[in-house]
Amino acid sequence: MRILIGADTYSPHVNGAAAFAERLAVALTARHEVHVAVPSTTRRSHTGMTRDGVVEHRVRSLSIPGHPGFRFCPPLGLRAEARRILDEVQPDVLHVQSHFPLCRALIEAANERGLLVVATNHFMPENLVHYLPIGDAGRQGVHGWAWRDAARVLGRADIVTAPTPYAAALATVAGVPGPVLPISNGVDLSRFREQATAGEFRLRYGVPDKPAITYVGRLDAEKNLDVVIRAFAAVRRSIDAQLVLVGAGAERRGLSALAAGLGVGEHVTFTGYVADSDLPSAYAATTVFVNAGTAELQSLVTLEAMASARPVVAADAAALPHLVENDVTGYLFPPGDSDALAGRLLALLCDPQLAQGMGRKARAVAEQHDETRTVAAFEQLYAIRKAPARPVEAAA
Repeated sequence: MRILIGADTYSPHVNGAAAFAERLAVALTARHEVHVAVPSTTRRSHTGMTRDGVVEHRVRSLSIPGHPGFRFCPPLGLRAEARRILDEVQPDVLHVQSHFPLCRALIEAANERGLLVVATNHFMPENLVHYLPIGDAGRQGVHGWAWRDAARVLGRADIVTAPTPYAAALATVAGVPGPVLPISNGVDLSRFREQATAGEFRLRYGVPDKPAITYVGRLDAEKNLDVVIRAFAAVRRSIDAQLVLVGAGAERRGLSALAAGLGVGEHVTFTGYVADSDLPSAYAATTVFVNAGTAELQSLVTLEAMASARPVVAADAAALPHLVENDVTGYLFPPGDSDALAGRLLALLCDPQLAQGMGRKARAVAEQHDETRTVAAFEQLYAIRKAPARPVEAAA
C-alpha cells in the first residue's frame, strides 16, 4: 500500500504530534511505501528519502516569531503544492495529523481525487491561546473559534481518530462528526525498559547520583513547570533530591530564576535538548516522573516513563488520568497545587519499595499501548476502500 502522511509539525520539531507522525511513518515502512508531506526547514520545497526509507516531501515554510525551531507552511500557493504532491505520489490513503494549513490543503486535494482520508487530532486550543495577549475574554472567544475551525476541517475526513477516549470525546463535543475513534499514540516497548543504564546520562548531563524527579518535554508555559519547581523546593526541605528538566523551551530562563529565588537552583538540572537516543537513559536515571500539564491529549513522555517502569505523579487533568491510576501506577494531584504535588512526590521518594512496585504496575499499563497495536489499528483503517460517489440523479 502507498501511504501519504501529512503533518504541519514534524522533525526536527520537538513535540508529541511531530514524534508520533515520524514514528508511525517509520514503523509503516516495514510493509508499505510511505511518503510524508511536512514543513521544510527552509523557504524552499524539496524531496528526499530518509535512511529509514520514508520519502519526505518537504514543503516551503517560514519560521514562527518567538518560537525558534518551529516553522509553518504559509497558505499562499499551498493548494497547488498539495495537488502536486498527491499527483506525484498517487497514494492509496492520506493520513493527516492536524487541521492546519498544510494538512488542510492536503485534505482538500484528496477530496477532489476521491481518496480515503484519515485524520488524527492532536490539537487542544489550550496549547496555543494562552500565548495571545488578548485577555481572558479574548482567549475564550479564540478558544471557541479554534474548535469550530478544527471541526469544520476534520469533518472533511472519512475517518477521525484521537489518542485517548478523552481526546475523542473532546473532539466530538467540539463538533467533529463522530464517531471519533480512540487509538493510542503507542510506545516502543523495546526501547523503553527497566534495564536501561543511567550512568552515561548522568555523566553527560551533569546529573548527581541521588533520588531524581524528572520531567521530559518542552519548557513552555502550558506545562506548568513553575508548579513543579515550587513543589520541589518543598521536597528539598525533607530529602536530598534532584530535579531534572529534560528539554528546551521559552520558559527556561524564568524557571531558572524561580529555582534560584527559592534557593534550589543548584539542585535543578536543565539538560537542554536531549537526543532521542538518550531518552531511555534519562528515564533510567529517574526515581519519579512528573507531569503537571493540564492540556495533554495523551502524553508520549508519560507513556515512555511508564514503559521504563517509573511511577508517575501527574495533574488530575485532561487525558493524564487515562494513563496514571491514582495509588496504583503513581499519584494524581489537583492541578496547580504545588503543596499537594510535593506530598505525592515525597511519598514515593521516601519509600523506594513503593516506588518500584508502582513502577512495575506502570510498565504493565504501558504494555497495553504497544506501538505494534497502534500501527496495526491504522493499517486496518487504511485498508478500508472508499466507495465511489454516486451520481446525483436529475429531478423528475
